[in-house]
Amino acid sequence: MLFFGLGAALAGAGFFLKPNKSRGPQGFGFRCGRANMSKFTVRTCCLLLVSGLFALGCRHSSSETGLAKVTLQADWYPQPEHGGFYTALAKGYYKDEGLDVTIQPGGPYVSMEKQVSVGLAQFGMSASDRTLEAVAGGQPLVAVAATMQRDPQGIMVRKDSPIHSFADFNGHTVAVVPGSTWFEFVAKRFQLNNVHEIPATMSVSNFIADPQYIQQAFATSEPYFASKAGIETRMLLTSDAGYNPYRVMFTTRDMLQQHPDEVGQFVRASLKGWNEYLNHPAEANAVIAKLNPALNQDWMQFSWQALRDGHFVIGDDSGGAQLGRMNPERWSTMYKQLLDLKVIDKPFDPATAYTLQFVQTK
Repeated sequence: MLFFGLGAALAGAGFFLKPNKSRGPQGFGFRCGRANMSKFTVRTCCLLLVSGLFALGCRHSSSETGLAKVTLQADWYPQPEHGGFYTALAKGYYKDEGLDVTIQPGGPYVSMEKQVSVGLAQFGMSASDRTLEAVAGGQPLVAVAATMQRDPQGIMVRKDSPIHSFADFNGHTVAVVPGSTWFEFVAKRFQLNNVHEIPATMSVSNFIADPQYIQQAFATSEPYFASKAGIETRMLLTSDAGYNPYRVMFTTRDMLQQHPDEVGQFVRASLKGWNEYLNHPAEANAVIAKLNPALNQDWMQFSWQALRDGHFVIGDDSGGAQLGRMNPERWSTMYKQLLDLKVIDKPFDPATAYTLQFVQTK
């Protein structure tokens, strides 16, 4: 864990810029690099490393306050895309449920699934496709609620680009993180047999310099930096291509079986935090900004607004009725897509990768 914590902090500071070659919904805003990573300072490294080391001691146990101590392994450095969890922490929603929660920062070299599987954290942030892949690989994990109904991941092009759908990629160069499962799906579905795929650089500098540049991005992040350079953009989301994983919070099957009350408490507090964050982000954003000085208020406001405008967290129901919910049919569809791509090579019951015990179906 010390290695992961140090590696993540140094990577955030721009000391390591090697691409992550693991499969899954890797992306800039959440796991695989934010734009302008070089803005991270040594101060950021120290803060994140200390946070990671502190979380090592947060195994599941009862603290002196009588609260159950649990750790949430984040999928990236503190950011607005984690706002609901930080709201629950800042406003005491976790404590109200009897939990003493530590949020452990992630990074490009941190596997949330492995951290939770080996007990270095009791909960993790991930996505439904990654959870299915982990379960297929023998990791005893189970998703307990959806953090986001839609994935903000996709491809960014300029507003005046001739690219209007994924089918238009043939004959073009596209920068994506190597090994991205979602791009394998897109390539197969739209028969992209004439695409020059290059590694994403975790930056928008090439996009700004080259009007023809097409790159992987998150709707909540990279368009902000392009706009600062005076460039209007459009996003082609993976969900629009038919590849639509949930962003999820997950735990181990042992945790679910042995401490179901605490899992329910964590889910309730987290979803309450998300509902509050989407309406009143200031308190959580202040906490996030202190933990991650690379952020600025303008960037955070953009990300928060994009989360709201894109209905990523609550889905199509503006009243928030879908918050946290998961649909078995959608899990089954994702499982079949991964099986078809041979990302999963041994069939299993996809219902073992999630539970609806704490959320309603939608």
